[in-house]
Amino acid sequence: MVPPADIPGLPNDITPIIVFLAIGLIAGWLASLVLGGGGLLRNLIVGVIGSFVGGYVLNLAGIRLPIDNVWVSSIVTATIGALLVIVVARVVAK
Repeated sequence: MVPPADIPGLPNDITPIIVFLAIGLIAGWLASLVLGGGGLLRNLIVGVIGSFVGGYVLNLAGIRLPIDNVWVSSIVTATIGALLVIVVARVVAK
């Protein structure tokens, strides 16, 4: 068996991935508080997808959040994206 550090493309430090997933989980949870729904896995998936969507949409719209704290800014951006993902998913599902 090959140790994970020897696999090309896999980061030696797993901390950024854990932080990214934690931000996604928090964003998904906050979005579920606003729009309903939930569950750990669902919150994680919606939050992670929402982080990409939120970053893309805010960047495309030229919106820069006036938040100095990078963690809070990331959570707010991911939450905005998660809200958009949930709304679009509900519209498509109907």
